[in-house]
Amino acid sequence: MMKLKLGQLLLKKGLVTEQQIEEAIATQKKEGGRVGEILVAKGYLSEENMVSALGNQLGIPYYSSDKPEILNPNPDQDLDKIISNDFARKNNVLPLSKHMNSLTCAVNDPLDLMLLDNLKRITGCEINLVLATKTAIQKAISNFYFGENKASMLDKAVEKSYLQTGSESSFVNIQKSDSATAELSLDSLIAKAGEAPVIKLVDLIIRQAIDERASDIHIEPFENKSILRYRIDGTLYTIPPPAPHLHLPIVSRIKILAKLDIAEKRLPQDGNITAKLEDRGVDIRISTIPTIWGEKVVMRILDKGAIKLELPALGFDTQQMDTVRTALKSPYGLIFVTGPTGSGKSTTLYAALNECIDSTKNIMTAENPVEYKIEGINQVNIRSTIGLTFATALKAFLRQDPDVIMVGEVRDLDTASICVRAALTGHLVLSTLHTNDAASAISRLLDIGIPSYLLTPSLILIIAQRLAKRLCQDCKEPYEPLADQHGGIQFKSDLIYRAKGCDNCNHHGYKGRVVVPEILVVDNKIREIISKNASSAEINDAARKNGMLTIFDSGIKLVEHGVTSFEEICRVSVNI
Repeated sequence: MMKLKLGQLLLKKGLVTEQQIEEAIATQKKEGGRVGEILVAKGYLSEENMVSALGNQLGIPYYSSDKPEILNPNPDQDLDKIISNDFARKNNVLPLSKHMNSLTCAVNDPLDLMLLDNLKRITGCEINLVLATKTAIQKAISNFYFGENKASMLDKAVEKSYLQTGSESSFVNIQKSDSATAELSLDSLIAKAGEAPVIKLVDLIIRQAIDERASDIHIEPFENKSILRYRIDGTLYTIPPPAPHLHLPIVSRIKILAKLDIAEKRLPQDGNITAKLEDRGVDIRISTIPTIWGEKVVMRILDKGAIKLELPALGFDTQQMDTVRTALKSPYGLIFVTGPTGSGKSTTLYAALNECIDSTKNIMTAENPVEYKIEGINQVNIRSTIGLTFATALKAFLRQDPDVIMVGEVRDLDTASICVRAALTGHLVLSTLHTNDAASAISRLLDIGIPSYLLTPSLILIIAQRLAKRLCQDCKEPYEPLADQHGGIQFKSDLIYRAKGCDNCNHHGYKGRVVVPEILVVDNKIREIISKNASSAEINDAARKNGMLTIFDSGIKLVEHGVTSFEEICRVSVNI
């Protein structure tokens, strides 16, 4: 006999109306998901009735929550060693009994084929399914893996922890739990990571970092303390930390959010979180690494809403923007943005790509990882572990009819060669290099093996850059520069400014950052010098005679316009 579809079965049983089914199907087409889950989410159907109907439809036994005793795993078969608490909680699966090579498990989603494959792989058994609600399974997991005594200790620990928040932006102090909590196993740590205080604390740490315009959050364990630091405008600032005993639950909570392995503490792990903030999403990259005192977590905040991906907003002046825009209008050629780590290269590339967006152009990027998702651009995440390298992606791009290609970074000859070939065959290619100045980028490309006869016709522009802190416009302090005060530099302004500090900038004297660029236009004169295998110093001298401003020169202009301080320009242009 043909089995009824779930919707038809629910309708036949009188559990939902036809209109509710149609509404759920419409939502499914628009947002994805399963009809039964959508009906439960909309409040049209109880979880109990949905799982019961699903069991009826698939011919799988359903264990009603009215009889919780039947969700008791066999205590004599070491089932907790076959399926760990971590896996059970993450996947909502409970092992019940084992006979020969057959393992019976309770699940709430029998259609999750990936879960079934994983169960077979980690247990080495054939899997028999029974159904129960998610709520019933989670409760049974707690009873089985923790036991009543441990559960009651955990409840006491939760009861003793509370939040003390003076305002939305203040930090949290959670009272230390009794020593019983510290004796709980790794399994209890997973439950502790889900406690309301820890959830709120992690949310608060992330929210405050975003409000403070931080680019990174560092959570670091030491012998008797934890350290919490935010990187704001390139500098790490220490923030009042949570209590030391909360370090493990905090790290566990972050790993759960990032879908990392909570039990793996010996190896570094990487993941990501998408946080919802008012009307926008904020991407957060997670990196964990084991130290001698525990796991350190660094969270990179990629808040597209906090940064305008436009050349003027980054700090390029009118003349510099005209130079960059002229290069971006070229039908083909190679453009590099260069500088050390943390100098804003990727952000400048995104701003340049925004200039190129046009419905008549096919724009493709290869990034590791994709930092900002931009509508109208085809972005590819590089995954070297499965063979998707920059070079592999680029070779595929050339068969995708691209007009503009962005490559996150050129690291090797293979990637560089494909970039050059693409530029020579009618594509505009943008990428980054790690060099101190613009002229050194040419030497680096020659050193890794690109012949000068291929480089000279393809290269059209190089932007070297640093990020300098912007002076706080509310408190910056004017002063008259003396002739012998700044190494004999003659400023065109009678007054320049220095940092002071106020409430608006948290008494740092600076707020935000500005690009300090060095733009080398590769014209026929520069091409002639490159073809003669000139050194980077010779290329730099020729470019300066051609009108190029070095990073220091561009920085002095920013000082004269009151954007930043002389001290800040000296800091970022060291060794230039």
